Amino acid sequence: MVEIEIIQGDITKLNVDAIVNAANCSLLGGGGVDGAIHRAAGPELLQACIPLNGCETGEAKITPGFRLPAKFVIHTPGPIFRGGNHGEPALLESCYRNCLKLAEENECATVAFPAISTGVYGYPWHEATEIAVKTVRNFPAKTVKKVIFCCFSADMAAIYREVFNICK
Repeated sequence: MVEIEIIQGDITKLNVDAIVNAANCSLLGGGGVDGAIHRAAGPELLQACIPLNGCETGEAKITPGFRLPAKFVIHTPGPIFRGGNHGEPALLESCYRNCLKLAEENECATVAFPAISTGVYGYPWHEATEIAVKTVRNFPAKTVKKVIFCCFSADMAAIYREVFNICK
């Protein structure tokens, strides 16, 4: 079983094998955690993303981490929340699962996730957190040993801890 750690902090500062970028479908940078990762990684990240030709919601693509302490950045566009009846739960689960698959394929032992889709994409925090925790817990990891849920705010970290304790 994968070890899970919940922290509040800056995902761009974590010394892990891979960090996950809550990207948009263009993969060319944006606001929130996406913009922060692109700024911290340097212009090489954008240059590496251009030939990837974007990414569909729920899928994932990987690049080097460049100037980040992380070796890799796994980019995944989460769903925009539109009430929950447009496949959003399955798409969000797919984000986490596909990121973990790429981490396994690239022999990553440690992976850090932000709270995908909970910012400007409007996914309700509790529901998104349940999907994140359950998907990571149910993933048949071989290489990935530790997943860090890196929360931007203390409020989000508290929700992760609450969900983590309920979903045991």
